[in-house]
Amino acid sequence: MSQPHILIKNGLIIDGTGKDPFAGDVLVHDKRIVAVGQEARASCPDGALVEEIDASGCRVLPGMIDSHCHISFDQPNSNDELFFHRRYGLAALVAGVNAQKVLRAGFTSFFDADCVFDVGVDLRDAIEGGVIEGPRMTTGGNVLINCVGGTAARLLPDEGTRGYARIVHTPDEIVREIHKQIKMGVDWIKVHVSGLPIRPGKETGEISTWTLDELKLVCDTAHQFGIPVVGHCRNATSTRDAALAGFDMILHATYMDDEALKAVTDRKVPLVPTFTFQANLADFGAAIGSDETLREVFRAEITESVDTLRTAFDAGVPLLTGSESGFSLTPYGDWHYRELQVFVEDLGMTPLQAINSATEQGARALKLEGELGCIKPGYLADILVFDGEPDISVTQLGEQHRFRTIMKAGRVIDTHSPLPSDWQLPGWRVSEYSERILTRELVASMGLTG
Repeated sequence: MSQPHILIKNGLIIDGTGKDPFAGDVLVHDKRIVAVGQEARASCPDGALVEEIDASGCRVLPGMIDSHCHISFDQPNSNDELFFHRRYGLAALVAGVNAQKVLRAGFTSFFDADCVFDVGVDLRDAIEGGVIEGPRMTTGGNVLINCVGGTAARLLPDEGTRGYARIVHTPDEIVREIHKQIKMGVDWIKVHVSGLPIRPGKETGEISTWTLDELKLVCDTAHQFGIPVVGHCRNATSTRDAALAGFDMILHATYMDDEALKAVTDRKVPLVPTFTFQANLADFGAAIGSDETLREVFRAEITESVDTLRTAFDAGVPLLTGSESGFSLTPYGDWHYRELQVFVEDLGMTPLQAINSATEQGARALKLEGELGCIKPGYLADILVFDGEPDISVTQLGEQHRFRTIMKAGRVIDTHSPLPSDWQLPGWRVSEYSERILTRELVASMGLTG
């Protein structure tokens, strides 16, 4: 039986290119957009079965893309919880449910550069095969890291694998691991170019833990097989070297100096600042017991980096939206929109520019140009019908009740069936002896004797 045509009519179209909204219809057939604008109705073949979606009073825009999401982490509140208290099978099952939360937030695609236990490839394939519901997924495997790298380096072994991290030391180990991941089917290779916890007053950002020659080796090896490379870079040196080495995308790119900025702008390397985590910690961390010093550090990372990021943007460098969903500060489904808000309020983008970062620019950087990110004929029909004005206030995109229709590849997604609420899995938590240190002073203050 022939698939019906779907006519989304009477909406105001935000096509994802950054252009002003325009009135028109969108005709969809067999997973793709057939026609856009005033001619869409006339493009429907005579006698064809047509299903209509009335978008009167709504904006019609492309499905958004989260370019930095950790779907397998399941919202840990600490690095030790993430690295030491995860189980393979349970991690995969939970990730499948969390993917649905991302989809219902209006993000029909996401990029997960490193997954716990390499579950990303299997989850991606399960989504593509229709085994489970979820956004379109682009994935890496274990992040390449050395024994002093990463944001949780002191928790990592000197060799082997823990959580989402694969420890490599020598050129042979680097090449061998990249070959292994490519054979497994990854879409990207990720490197933790900088690492170690931020220590206030000691360093600006993290420290670089890879040499330029090592980074070039990663790129040469991956690019030989047509696989792009992404780097975690949270200081000037790491961002500069990643750009010089040929990285295809850089996460964070904070604390850039003139050399780093020049390397990025000369090569137009897409950047994913991922300020959502920092902004949430700085603004709301006190409510959940986050350390005050840490709140100050992460607020500073934003304020000290926005000017260089804005300069890069003005020079034509793509900035992409990434939520870093997957931590206790960025639970799935809640904060994917906030990076757009930060782009508008802190970087001075217009709402349409921010939407472009979450649509067309994200698709281009993830090697999906011509398929996703725009409402144009021939593109996959990832479409949102939104009851609001995101071209005026991107913050509205965080209000899920405004999504009248979420469509992925021409199919309307069920957003009404209930999903499991947030959980506290027994295998995810560690039994604690106490919440406080049992000093004699504390005992005395409570009027106890011992």
